[in-house]
Amino acid sequence: MKNKKTGRVRTVVAYILLIVLAFLCLFFFYIMIVNATRSHIELQKGFSFLPGKMLLKNLRNVLNDANIPILYGLRNSLIVSAGCAVLSTYFSAMTAYGLYAYQFRMNKPAFTFIMMILVMPTQVTALGFLRLITGMHMDDTLLPLIIPAIAAPAVFYFMYSYMKSSLPMSLVDAARIDGSGEFSTFNRIVLPIMKPAMAVQAIFSFVAAWNNYFIPALVITSKKRQTLPIMIASLRSADFLKFDMGKVYMLISISIVPIIIVYIILSRYIIAGVTLGGVKE
Repeated sequence: MKNKKTGRVRTVVAYILLIVLAFLCLFFFYIMIVNATRSHIELQKGFSFLPGKMLLKNLRNVLNDANIPILYGLRNSLIVSAGCAVLSTYFSAMTAYGLYAYQFRMNKPAFTFIMMILVMPTQVTALGFLRLITGMHMDDTLLPLIIPAIAAPAVFYFMYSYMKSSLPMSLVDAARIDGSGEFSTFNRIVLPIMKPAMAVQAIFSFVAAWNNYFIPALVITSKKRQTLPIMIASLRSADFLKFDMGKVYMLISISIVPIIIVYIILSRYIIAGVTLGGVKE
């Protein structure tokens, strides 16, 4: 009886904690949406739980602002974020497969070198990176924001750890015996097993690229190639007479919608990963 009561108490406590955490997560989204429906004057008056009546007007103000080409910003952010998500997950999985499936002399030094790159801050290499892309005439383009995603040490480490727990080498050896080439084995056998891990890292990579402000601010100069974080920052840095907090919240709300859509699309692979788990030996 005591064990049953203890189990019930733990279940109740767990549900209460989950409800509180869910409330804290959703509360800020709700406040953001509410603020997107209020005018600048109403926002200056203070906090409100009730939505306002300025949703459509704030939306029109954002869409009609010539200084903020929102459609170009959405397009650029989608291109950069999707490109980073695809390149980082695919090539990181390929790199992890190469170090996991092949035993060669430089295996451990290569792994250590990649981990050393992981702890190097982006700001340290920013100026050298800017000089490099300027010398290659790639400044003010989206390519410098996408191509570096091929080298993603954090994604590689996650893929490598997942392979060690979920990819038996006997499966790879069986494919080799059947005459499958290495690229065919990787694309047709390894990647399907890696779907849950790739879905998780695709979400993280997409969100990181979507929210990235530092590198795009260094590289991009023309308004039609700006990403959404730069546009949001330009709104917040507007002078006092032109500053409209309602437009800022509306632009932030618009920028979050694609992230939610991507998460909804990829979350089914994460849930499926609980039951998939990889082939066991």
